[in-house]
Amino acid sequence: MDDAVRLESLTKTYGSGDNAVSALRDVELSFPRGGFTAIMGPSGSGKSTLLQCAAGLDRPTSGRVFIDGQDISALNETQLTELRRASTGFIFQSFNLLPSLTAEQNVGLPMRLAGHKPPRGAVREALAQVGLEHKAGSRPSQLSGGQQQRVAIARALVTRPAVLFADEPTGALDLTTGRELLSTLRELAGPGEGDGQVTTTIVMVTHDPNVAAYADRVLFLADGGLVGELQRPTAEAVAARMTYLAVSS
Repeated sequence: MDDAVRLESLTKTYGSGDNAVSALRDVELSFPRGGFTAIMGPSGSGKSTLLQCAAGLDRPTSGRVFIDGQDISALNETQLTELRRASTGFIFQSFNLLPSLTAEQNVGLPMRLAGHKPPRGAVREALAQVGLEHKAGSRPSQLSGGQQQRVAIARALVTRPAVLFADEPTGALDLTTGRELLSTLRELAGPGEGDGQVTTTIVMVTHDPNVAAYADRVLFLADGGLVGELQRPTAEAVAARMTYLAVSS
């Protein structure tokens, strides 16, 4: 299978009866291995719900989600948690680092919480992937905002996930730092180099055309459905499409 994530007839409805709100409507979508995909749409279009369902953080009302070839729709909560730990990583807008721990300890924390001792080499390798191996002993207060977000990326990468999900990862960063972070993500996407390296697939939600332009393609949502996509996007083309969606909605 060439898809890292596949969505089949994905529907998510909140509430019931007259109060029901459809966040996603029968979405059919796939994310190829090694691809870098940005998801955009007006407020309330369903992009964050799609990301959460695709990552296994929320269950759809109907339809199926496949991660790394496995149908997660039939998994119980314990099985789903184990699959997320093994196959996915998640980057949030907020860094969510523990201030009392070093960068190295923050990166290894999810593995410790799962009852596993993180291999020292794996933690150092994840920090090296984001250019912070020299900051392993630093605490968050000793790091810039961009460095903290890169530690958060290393934490998501330490288990070598098949898919890296990102929800507005540059939202808390200034323009220059955000560009540096996006360049890091751009370098991470694609097949791994060398023996034992995994293919990294990135799925990112953003509202910024300049951020979306770092991706291989941009998917556009409106009213809970897929309404278009751009391959090899430019910031200008993305902005024009978003303006069209705003006017037509």
